[in-house]
Amino acid sequence: MDHNERPAHASSFGAAAVEYAEHRPDYARTAVRWALEPAPGPRVLDLGAGTGKLTATLVALGADVVAVEPDPAMLSELRRSLPDVRALPGSAEAIPLPDASVDAVLAGNAMHWFDMAVAGPEIARVLAPDGILAGLWNLVDDRAEWVAELVRVGGSAAFGPRDTPAVWRVETAGMHLPEAPAAARFGSPEQAEFAHGQRRTADSLVATIATRAGVLVMPEPERAATLSRIRTLLAGGAETARGEFTLPMLTGVLRVRRL
Repeated sequence: MDHNERPAHASSFGAAAVEYAEHRPDYARTAVRWALEPAPGPRVLDLGAGTGKLTATLVALGADVVAVEPDPAMLSELRRSLPDVRALPGSAEAIPLPDASVDAVLAGNAMHWFDMAVAGPEIARVLAPDGILAGLWNLVDDRAEWVAELVRVGGSAAFGPRDTPAVWRVETAGMHLPEAPAAARFGSPEQAEFAHGQRRTADSLVATIATRAGVLVMPEPERAATLSRIRTLLAGGAETARGEFTLPMLTGVLRVRRL
């Protein structure tokens, strides 16, 4: 993605906040547990929380969660669906929390939007010693032939560089965490992947893909044509033509410790 295109993509989700809340998948609980496993305590920041997809899983696992989200429409959906969660306006580059106030910072399908030159030190500031930073991404499992064809037909707008496992491994392995100020540093990153899936129909899968940033920023004729190609593919597929099916997925996790 061109550097000048990132802000438009990153800020595109608010216009589809209701659809995002309805159609985007949650995260594999095994993945979230693994992300939190080394954390020194239960206090978790969901950073770039969107409509609360990851937040809800953290709550279900018993974490003491605070959510931070920059987009007002996304934050409104989060507050509507999870009224008991403390949810604050803010960003990865300006986190509205005190120093050393959380044991883990998790980001669901969000870390690639952060300006890590600024966000890295800011995350280190709010993390307690030995705290965990983890990014989670939901990936479509293109080892299934029909999913590989879906990715091909959808193109780079519908399926970006972190949406399939093989490319995700390379992209996230190369993510740079800048040195934080003072004594705070991050350790070596660890990657892991966990089986996941989402029950969909052809219509609801098209609706899900329509909430992806690359599709949201398309000119309307191009967007309609892309979604029409996907709809035609699903209508003709043995796995997807009738009723509900499972979209095979993986939740990928990148985890580092604050030293």
